[in-house]
Amino acid sequence: MMDKTQARERIGKLRTLINHYRYEYHVLDKFSISDDALDSLKKELFDLEQQYPDLVTPDSPTQRVAGKPLEGFTKVPHPGRMISLNDAFSEDDIRDWLQRLENILGHPYKGEYYCDLKMDGLAVELRYEDGLLVQASTRGDGMTGEDVTQNIRTVDAVPLRLRSDERKIPTLLLVRGEVFLKKSEFERINKELERAGQKTHANPRNLAAGTIRQLDPSVTAGRKLSFYAYSIVGIDGTYGGAFESHKAEYDALRQWGLAVNPHGRVASNTEEVFAFYHEWEAKRDSLDYEFDGTVISVNDNDTYRLVGIVGKAPRGAIAFKFAPRQAQTIVEDIIVQVGRTGVLTPVAVLQPVNIGGTTVSRATLHNMDEIARLGVKIGDTVIVGRAGDVIPDIIKVLSELRTGKEKVFHMPKRCPICGEPVQKDPEQVAFKCGNSDCPAKKREAIYHFVGRNAMNIDGVGPKIIDALMDAGFVQDAADLYSLKIDDIMNLERFGEVSAKNIIDAIRARTRMPLARFIFALGIEHVGEETAIALALWASAKSKVKSQKSKVFDVLRNVTQEELQTIPDIGPIVARSIHQWLSHAYNRNLLKKFVDAGLKIEPEKAIAKGALSGKTFVITGSLDTMSRDEAKERIRAQGGDISESVSKKTSFVIAGSEPGSKYDKAQKLGVSILDERAFLDLLCR
Repeated sequence: MMDKTQARERIGKLRTLINHYRYEYHVLDKFSISDDALDSLKKELFDLEQQYPDLVTPDSPTQRVAGKPLEGFTKVPHPGRMISLNDAFSEDDIRDWLQRLENILGHPYKGEYYCDLKMDGLAVELRYEDGLLVQASTRGDGMTGEDVTQNIRTVDAVPLRLRSDERKIPTLLLVRGEVFLKKSEFERINKELERAGQKTHANPRNLAAGTIRQLDPSVTAGRKLSFYAYSIVGIDGTYGGAFESHKAEYDALRQWGLAVNPHGRVASNTEEVFAFYHEWEAKRDSLDYEFDGTVISVNDNDTYRLVGIVGKAPRGAIAFKFAPRQAQTIVEDIIVQVGRTGVLTPVAVLQPVNIGGTTVSRATLHNMDEIARLGVKIGDTVIVGRAGDVIPDIIKVLSELRTGKEKVFHMPKRCPICGEPVQKDPEQVAFKCGNSDCPAKKREAIYHFVGRNAMNIDGVGPKIIDALMDAGFVQDAADLYSLKIDDIMNLERFGEVSAKNIIDAIRARTRMPLARFIFALGIEHVGEETAIALALWASAKSKVKSQKSKVFDVLRNVTQEELQTIPDIGPIVARSIHQWLSHAYNRNLLKKFVDAGLKIEPEKAIAKGALSGKTFVITGSLDTMSRDEAKERIRAQGGDISESVSKKTSFVIAGSEPGSKYDKAQKLGVSILDERAFLDLLCR
């Protein structure tokens, strides 16, 4: 056991070392020591301070978790108003901002700009006296905030004492910055809440704001908040203006041990400002925290002070916001689309609105159950969301804004395309057109047939198919293989070169594996994996290597009972396949494909490998490969792919923004692999 003198020396060294590693991690983004090793240093320091409590100081790393819960927050007046920023949403808005700036200056602004990421968190003000953190407060109304010092002390990214290695510590330092919660930490907290059967949180920002206002600091400590400083508003009695540039402020903050966003940089002109914006708009999802735009400031602080404040915002800085991922709009109508299987899908016709950089005018409503769940009516004001390239969805109906003129939507009793009666599928929520000759079904079936995951006929999209069908050259997918260059040249705006390109693209897809062809047929309930299972079975049963048409003979004569013996094909799917293959129209279609010279190759049996006997489900987006590539690599090693999660699923591969399959895997206790773990598994 150490005596007090030895303990004092050891405590001093431990504090210095722990603070050094904190500085490296939060300010320099450097990882010189593992979390476990750092925890062991903290444990030793804690034990020594327990032995010698009189050696405990307010800035010790052990003092980040404050004591008893508070009864409430006291009000704290700010020495100067905590202002907010005006928003810009386009390059023209930025040019207008700069023009207003120059009008006030009376001359063109030739200086630099400082570009930073606009964090989606909670603004706080920190007060340091002689280098020691003495107070932290929220923005409040801008003039008065709430004292959240105890909670801020639990945030490891906020130094309890400033560093003095590179720059003299001021007597008084007022710093403003953003408290935020990393996305990974947000997910961890929500998973724990879900396991405990408690209500989860909506988004990281709201959770961060609620956490910093917790009356019990121990709750705050358990949520691992982060912090980035963004300005020095007071130093040694001078309110603002102690540094010549915004960048110089950032450099000083780093030297004193305060973390700033590492991605900020100086721009020489507006073109570099725009380049910074577009770079980070494209990389919006690449970081482990939310940011909703960039902050553009004149880098010269003299200019910043000179142009002053308008309303509650500085003239010398502006928030250049990314296009929203959600927006408010109005449902002008609800129409019905008819798919290739005859399913009627209600679609909301929206007052056009910009979401994620794209003008959105329609959003799928999926089915009548979804309409009932949302409670959406024609004329409603709604919130529409769009993440990445996902089809827009109505997220919420703002029923509080109803006027009484809104109309309830009813599914039509007759198909809006062919006029035949619409029937409710007794086993699904779907309403269907039962007319096999419905033009909409035929058109959608051909769209599906030429698609990337089907026959992948490059350059033959919906517009070309529409033109061919309207001209009477194509009635079904098989007719594509009978087209001639002259047929296409008869269409408006098609010359010999473009016509030849289309014919060449079709002819390039006259030889195709059976699984891909089955999927291309668009049979209800038959996705890519079911198509593979059916193709493997039919190929094995035919045992034909050269006369590919005999594979069709196997399919034509298959019974529903035989289909149910195929792995992963249950009664509903078996009935759907059998009904499709038994229908006279479809049997004739298969014959037309054979007559047109389509060569369908039997499916090769999946080779045994390291993943044999394992079933995988993929959800979310992968960074290193497409989902199709991931499936191919799994199959190459003998693994199986499923589209749905069950107790039989071996692994769920979760990319970014995983969906309901991820949640179901958690409930069923199925092993979940992130992308790194999946790649490791492939390389074993």
